[in-house]
Amino acid sequence: MVKKEVLIGLLVGLLANAMGLFLSATFLGNGDDFVKVLKSASAEGFLGKLISLGAVLNLLAFFIFIKKKQDYRARGVLLATVLVAVFTFLLNFK
Repeated sequence: MVKKEVLIGLLVGLLANAMGLFLSATFLGNGDDFVKVLKSASAEGFLGKLISLGAVLNLLAFFIFIKKKQDYRARGVLLATVLVAVFTFLLNFK
């Protein structure tokens, strides 16, 4: 039961990060296509920063789970945030 709740939180955290990445690329992309923004961000070296900016929505999901007293799901969101941070770190220092 606990593993299922953490997995749900992890999936919510990854989904929130993906939505945040899409929103940040849309707002900061000057009306360009999402894929075009990601390619130019990768070419210019700020893809990691864009992904990190997308992780802000994880904060919202985390506090919603804490408010609802769903601590294990909040742990999953925290785990997703740590995974994104490690991925961003590896992306910047490859």
